[in-house]
Amino acid sequence: MTKTPRRPFRSREWFAAPERSDMTALYLERFMNYGLTPEELRSGRPIIGIAQTGSDLSPCNRIHLDLARRVRDGIRDAGGIPMEFPVHPIFENCRRPTAALDRNLAYLGLVEILYGYPIDAVVLTTGCDKTTPAGIMAASTVDIPAIVLSGGPMLDGWHEGQLVGSGTVIWRSRRQLAAGEIDEEEFLQRACNSAPSAGHCNTMGTASTMNAVAEALGLSLPGCAAIPAPYRERGQMAYETGRRIVEMAYEDLRPSRILTRESFLNALSVVSVAGGSSNAQVHIMAMARHAGVQLDAQDWTDHAYDLPLLLNMQPAGQFLGERFFRAGGVPALMWELQQAGKLHADCASVTGKTVGENMQGRETHDREVIRPFGNPLMHKAGFMVLSGNLFDFGIMKTSVISEAFRQRYLSQPGAEGIFEARAVVFEGADDYHARINDPALNIDEGCILVMRGAGPIGWPGSAEVVNMQPPDALIRRGINTLPTLGDGRQSGTADSPSILNASPESAVGGGLSWLQSGDTIRIDLNTGRCDALVAPEEITRRKRDLPAPPVPASQSPWEALYREKTGQLADGATLDFALAFRRISEKTPRHNH
Repeated sequence: MTKTPRRPFRSREWFAAPERSDMTALYLERFMNYGLTPEELRSGRPIIGIAQTGSDLSPCNRIHLDLARRVRDGIRDAGGIPMEFPVHPIFENCRRPTAALDRNLAYLGLVEILYGYPIDAVVLTTGCDKTTPAGIMAASTVDIPAIVLSGGPMLDGWHEGQLVGSGTVIWRSRRQLAAGEIDEEEFLQRACNSAPSAGHCNTMGTASTMNAVAEALGLSLPGCAAIPAPYRERGQMAYETGRRIVEMAYEDLRPSRILTRESFLNALSVVSVAGGSSNAQVHIMAMARHAGVQLDAQDWTDHAYDLPLLLNMQPAGQFLGERFFRAGGVPALMWELQQAGKLHADCASVTGKTVGENMQGRETHDREVIRPFGNPLMHKAGFMVLSGNLFDFGIMKTSVISEAFRQRYLSQPGAEGIFEARAVVFEGADDYHARINDPALNIDEGCILVMRGAGPIGWPGSAEVVNMQPPDALIRRGINTLPTLGDGRQSGTADSPSILNASPESAVGGGLSWLQSGDTIRIDLNTGRCDALVAPEEITRRKRDLPAPPVPASQSPWEALYREKTGQLADGATLDFALAFRRISEKTPRHNH
């Protein structure tokens, strides 16, 4: 029986438009040179794009070079025509000056492909954290049926019988290197052992967080995010994703029907109970803005703070990705939220069912990894939003506040949750690495390390450099963590309780631009305030008389354009002019000849 799509497939405008047979011939002709037939493209079957993010330059996503074959199988078996195409590569670890530049660049390129070519629906392949928002942002702008297929985390890393999580082992080992407990060879070996297979980070870093977000939003098949890349279930998920996107094309199940304010609130909740990355704030805000959904800073306080930590996974916990998958993955976390009345269960999803329906029977069988809502690893373990005279918006991941940190800084009798510290200000990461061990700075446990010049404009792109470690001398004394603050980000694999994403950044005149080493900063987690204790008239004088912090020159055309068009981290660091473009697939592009 011939299926009838809910709305005509847009590819018909290329391959079956009777009023312009000359253009149909032009569009068809070159597809023939690799073996497609006119009958396929003119059959009325949907053409399904596979947005290929895997390449040798993107190790975290390289598994998709293999998975695409199973996606193709699923598409063909369900009656679709697959067309695979490349996406601009993103590789967090290796891209300099920062891969944050590439999210918006990949978004722009993907929008043009999805809009300008005869694609009826798309499989978004994801892995490395920024590939997820780039794909979802583009799918929202174009608004054709889209489904997310993550590549999955690596297998668990092991070193001398101990779990070593990707990224997390680096931040922890560099402290041991500074303390003289390990040498450089041991440091490198631990890092290599944390990456034993294909896949993205095996910790709940930003990659695992963002793929969990895609699932929480309803854009992935249930269980997709946590399957380790080498597992057989990953190939099976690729096949089922290929089959399902064909059905979605017929149903015209587009992102605009799935992405609502409630679905984004579900994502905030999942990130919180999972101990997810603070980078999620930037990406979720960007995706919401491109979807036309209103989120603001208060939502992070109202929906992402007063929630418990349920997932016992590094960096906030103990285990890694394989154990999380076997414990039930994201559906098991969402089941806990649903039972506690903290999930918007009536949200739509790519399955055609509601999120609540997808969660039936998903309770975990491993309570060591996923704790009950009423017996968590930590209470009130979500994200805290702060503001003050240094910034209008900053965010702090509270699930990584250690007991030692809490005792040292947040437990003064009569002033619990409040501390004051002497600022030591660094002009970017190079300055930090050059001076952190300078005895003249006199850094002790009463200091807060401040990084400025690390935001979207100042770096450019915003860099993961705020998780600064103390001087070697302090580490040798057993003080492994100092308070840190900055207008950049930190890796989602880090376990530092930093104040991050400070907006506006120093490069555009934010409060960090006038802060000086030696100033006292007062942080009150009870009221969400962070202020430099500097007299208003002195602040005015500094703004008037002091030179602005240095900003390096742009080194490429894209860096210059990025700086010109990109907003602040508080608002998702989006290309703000692009927000005016939504559902652009509703109008077919004009002919090219």
